[in-house]
Amino acid sequence: MLILAQAWSEAYAVVDRNVAVEVSGGGSGQGIAALIKGTIDIANCSRNLRPEEAAAALASTGKEPKEFVVGHDALAVFVHHENPLEEISMEQLAEIYRRDGTLTRWSQIGVGLPSGRNKIVRVNRQSSSGTYEFFRDHVLGGRDFHLASLDMNGSKEVVELIASTPGAIGYSGMAFATPDVKVLRVSIAPGQPAQAPTAAGVVSKRYPISRSLLIYTLGEPRAPVRKYIDWIRSPEGQRIVADTGYVPIRCEGKDAAGECVDAGTE
Repeated sequence: MLILAQAWSEAYAVVDRNVAVEVSGGGSGQGIAALIKGTIDIANCSRNLRPEEAAAALASTGKEPKEFVVGHDALAVFVHHENPLEEISMEQLAEIYRRDGTLTRWSQIGVGLPSGRNKIVRVNRQSSSGTYEFFRDHVLGGRDFHLASLDMNGSKEVVELIASTPGAIGYSGMAFATPDVKVLRVSIAPGQPAQAPTAAGVVSKRYPISRSLLIYTLGEPRAPVRKYIDWIRSPEGQRIVADTGYVPIRCEGKDAAGECVDAGTE
C-alpha cells in the first residue's frame, strides 16, 4: 500500500491545496497499531483488520473502525527468470513455506536446476507486513513459516533478491513484477488449471491468492479525511491504482448508506 499511498498523497496536493497528507510506511501491522492508539487518521492495509484489533481500537478510542475498499491486488509468486518452472499449486507453496513443510529441493517438484542450485531458497516478508499475514492466513492456513526463510522489509527487496538468486522463490504484490523474475501461474490444487495474477484473474476470483486493498478509519472520518477517501475511490483516484499496477474497484451502484458497492474481490 505504501507506493499507492504516496502516489495518492502527491496527486491530492494539487486537488486540495489546503490539505496535506503525510504518509509513513512500516507495514500494515504498524498502521493498525497506530489506529488502535488513535494517533492517525487513516490506516492503509493489505489485509483485513482482525476482530481482536477492531475490539482493541474500540476499547482504546471509543470508536469502531470503518473499512473502505480502495483497490484489489494479487499476490504474485516469483522465481528466478532462469527457473524452468511455469506453475505451482497452493499445496506446493504451503509445503515450501510452512515450518513443517516437506518441499526443500526443486527436484522434488520435477524442476532441474544446475548443480548447487537445487536447494529452495524461501524469500519472505517481515512479520509486520500485511502481505506476510495474508500469505500465512490464505496459503499456510495460519500455520507458522519455515524458520529458514529470508525476511525482507519490502516487496521491492523481495523481487531484487529473487532476481539475483537462481534457487529462490518469493511472493509480493502483482505490481512489483519485473523482467528480471518469472511470475508463476498458481492453481488451487495439483492437476487443476493454473491462473496468472492478472487484473481479469483478480476480478473473476479465478486467481487463488487475490485480496482487497483497504483503508481503515476510526468511525466515520471527519470531513477532510472523508473527502480524501472519496477522491481515492473516484475515477481519478482509481486511475492511480491502475497506473501503479493494481486493480481498481468497480462501483456498480450504492448501498443503503450511500457507499459504493464494489463488484471486485472480497
